[in-house]
Amino acid sequence: MGARTDAARAEVVASRQLLLEEVVRLEAASRGAFDIKGRLMRQPAKVGLAAAGVAFLVLKGPQRLYRGTRRIVLGPRANMPKSMLPKEIDKALHALGDDGEQVRGVLEREFAAYLESDRPRREARDLRGTISELGGNILRPISREAGKRMAKQLFSPDGPSFAAALARLRTRRRGD
Repeated sequence: MGARTDAARAEVVASRQLLLEEVVRLEAASRGAFDIKGRLMRQPAKVGLAAAGVAFLVLKGPQRLYRGTRRIVLGPRANMPKSMLPKEIDKALHALGDDGEQVRGVLEREFAAYLESDRPRREARDLRGTISELGGNILRPISREAGKRMAKQLFSPDGPSFAAALARLRTRRRGD
């Protein structure tokens, strides 16, 4: 039983040493990933572009770009019209006559004529809207993936920072 106990103890000591080494590596990776100052000194353009990309996503740049493009393609959206007040509706309906069936018939005919005359414009608008929505559905996953990549690039530990932090931590661990 003494040999098994010694083997188990040696295994525990080895596992503890591996755990401590992994803790040192994780700490070095986190210090390397967040060493923005050091990374900024070595790669100012790369850090600046990654930060600008993250800011673009945080400030909802893809949505704004999509809305601007949609406005260029489809034209500006009209402001919502002020609705007719009930008094104005009553006044317009009374101007058509006193017979309810006759007023209903006039409204149906005029509305049908309006729909017929407005069909080409409505169909063109529907086609542009469909194309616009399709474009948005295509660009949304692309911008999401780009955002993930930019965030990963911004917070990934680079070589020199990671190596320096790892060396400092290993030296500190040996001193303990």
